[in-house]
Amino acid sequence: MQLIEQNYARMRETATRDLTAAYLDRAMAELRGELTPRKPEEKALTWYDPDQTVGFWARRMSLEAVAHRVDAELAAGEPVMPIPADLAVDGIDEILVTFLAFASRQWPEDFGDGLAGADGRAVSISVGTDRRLVRPAASGVEVSRDDSTAEASISGAPQDVLLWLWGRGDGAGLTFDGDPELVKRLRYLLKEATQ
Repeated sequence: MQLIEQNYARMRETATRDLTAAYLDRAMAELRGELTPRKPEEKALTWYDPDQTVGFWARRMSLEAVAHRVDAELAAGEPVMPIPADLAVDGIDEILVTFLAFASRQWPEDFGDGLAGADGRAVSISVGTDRRLVRPAASGVEVSRDDSTAEASISGAPQDVLLWLWGRGDGAGLTFDGDPELVKRLRYLLKEATQ
């Protein structure tokens, strides 16, 4: 809840209209009212079959608040404030596992032609020693933490990687190696996963 509160406060700072600020205040009060009295392990319906808990929503809202805080900063021409490294790493995991891997297998039709030509060649995504292997295939995307060889790689600081995965950064500060077509396909699949 503390992370949601911090990101809310930053969005509130960048709100330029009284109506926007009032809307943020009301929405934050409602969210606080839903999450605060509940335990993370308490049952709650979600669209992500493997996790049907209040904790899913607390995580989801924390990461959603980060993404929209960054949107507000960019729209207002403000500098993007730092995202705590542990939260960014968790966000990387969420977008790859929950939004990309799960959704591509659950709703493959939402990914257009992005999966059609995918052949299982891997893209490695690394943040320090934390590495994930992303393998797009016609049947969906698989994300793992194995040490297999990848045909392309993306690496950088947690915040830079998270923002690139969410389409909120041009990749400055990241290192891209290997087959650029695989990175391009991943970028397309991520766009479809996060719409």
